[in-house]
Amino acid sequence: ATFDLSTANYFFHTLSEATTYTFSNPPASGTAFTFTLELKQDSGGNNYATNWPASVDWAGGTAPTNSSDADYVDILVFTTRDGGTTYFRFQSGVDME
Repeated sequence: ATFDLSTANYFFHTLSEATTYTFSNPPASGTAFTFTLELKQDSGGNNYATNWPASVDWAGGTAPTNSSDADYVDILVFTTRDGGTTYFRFQSGVDME
């Protein structure tokens, strides 16, 4: 799944398989940009894996575990100020129904 950052700053994705994410077209270095991803598990609660770009810097250095229950939602926030070289990622909401 590719999120074109030139088109929006809020994205929604329901997992239906293991997914690798890509971010394209961030603003130029020196311009701060934040976007939100509403990530939903499928209705079967299959706990599909998510793979993130190497440019994502995790709070605490470790990627958090996504919600695994059917239809549960996590709200993820990403911010960059260096043209996408680094995205700081924060978990804003977990296990939301």
